[in-house]
Amino acid sequence: MSREIIATDKAPQAIGTYSQAVKIDQTVYLSGQIPLDPVSMEVVEGDMRVQISRVFENLQSVAQAAGGSLDKFVKLNIFLTDLSHFPLVNEVMAEHFSEPYPARAAVGVASLPKGVEIEMDAIMQLD
Repeated sequence: MSREIIATDKAPQAIGTYSQAVKIDQTVYLSGQIPLDPVSMEVVEGDMRVQISRVFENLQSVAQAAGGSLDKFVKLNIFLTDLSHFPLVNEVMAEHFSEPYPARAAVGVASLPKGVEIEMDAIMQLD
């Protein structure tokens, strides 16, 4: 079993004691991404649609650094501080993914790092 730490400057750097992703054989475990700009490390300005898109862009950057892409995701976990944003998450997700979609969970939480409203993590399977 091979273990590799995945890191890219095209996604926000870790703001804690974790790696952006860990690859074990052909499975990649992507850490949670919030709507941070990877250059400024600040929460992106804009409405919830902009924030959701930034999270998908951050996940895509980490996935690419590991040799994959969003279409290789097998599991996506979405954490929202307000579940009323769930329909918007579906809309934006449809702009970034095509069928067959990954398995997914959406969980309402009390709070997230830096006071953001959304965080996502994923598991990706490479060919």
